[in-house]
Amino acid sequence: MDLYVVRHAVAHKRDAELWPDDSKRPLTVEGEERFRRAAKGILRLVPRVDLVLSSPFARAWRTAELLERQGWPAPLPCEELEPDYPPHKVVGVLANHAAVGSVAVVGHRPGLHELVSYLLTGDAEGAKIQIKKGGLVRLQSGDYPEPGSASLRWLLTPKVLRAVCAEPPRDPEG
Repeated sequence: MDLYVVRHAVAHKRDAELWPDDSKRPLTVEGEERFRRAAKGILRLVPRVDLVLSSPFARAWRTAELLERQGWPAPLPCEELEPDYPPHKVVGVLANHAAVGSVAVVGHRPGLHELVSYLLTGDAEGAKIQIKKGGLVRLQSGDYPEPGSASLRWLLTPKVLRAVCAEPPRDPEG
């Protein structure tokens, strides 16, 4: 299975007065615009996935929707991708989709960082992983991810993803 781990794009800062329910906190306008460009880079590198699972929190869900607009499948809600769920819960969900060749998950810190570490080392704290907001990790494993069974193929920042789809500079002489 190829597993693509996407951290949600830049969201508004926590503000209990504006969003008493933190699950409703949205992306910023700038965060959404920057991720639109990063999503083009993601789709250039990974034109197709079989399944997209997303945290139902507004900021992650909107990030998954932006990937859908670029050509990935519509996301399915996955509460195990909400913040603070332990990684073994996500692995359990992935096991239910063992027949699927490629899966993308969209979620939050610290859960995604712990998930990647867990799949690489068997321990949620076994590796220091830093996924920037709007960043992408590609892991590979056997039929479905098991703790310590994955290999890291790449970890890309949003800046790199935006550069992937940038037009080459024009030749001033040409």
